[in-house]
Amino acid sequence: MIYDPSFSACFTGHRNLEGAPLDLLVSALERRIRNLYERGITHFYAGGALGFDMLASVTLLNLKNELPGLTLSIVLPCRGHTKGWSPADVALFERISARADETLCLADTYRPGCMSARNRYMVERSSVCLCYLIYATGGTAYTVGYARRRGLLIVNLAKELYMP
Repeated sequence: MIYDPSFSACFTGHRNLEGAPLDLLVSALERRIRNLYERGITHFYAGGALGFDMLASVTLLNLKNELPGLTLSIVLPCRGHTKGWSPADVALFERISARADETLCLADTYRPGCMSARNRYMVERSSVCLCYLIYATGGTAYTVGYARRRGLLIVNLAKELYMP
């Protein structure tokens, strides 16, 4: 499927959400998804990673009945990206993927840079980056920086939660 970037947003955030106020983060995600939906953003990209990607995907999928036309694309860096995950995490990913509107796989096998390629793919097809960014280094920081350089609106839920 091809989605217009003007009506699309991407999720990016840390894999480790330990210590994060998950109930507040889910509420903030729901509020922001509804707000973006009211502004015409109906399509969302998620990277299929543990942590924030999974939380954002589940939150969005739970809003689909309330918000008609809301869609989700899961963008995977490579086949077998769940290798090494716990059975419970794999099962959750499979349930998310089954409910998503599409699941895309960008490479057949892992190679250096495939995670960054996945992140760039999502950013290049979006006008908003909805993120959970606390740390100044790592994949999330790279993706948010790339989104900022491309002129996307950056909405950092961590700032909303920790610096209201």
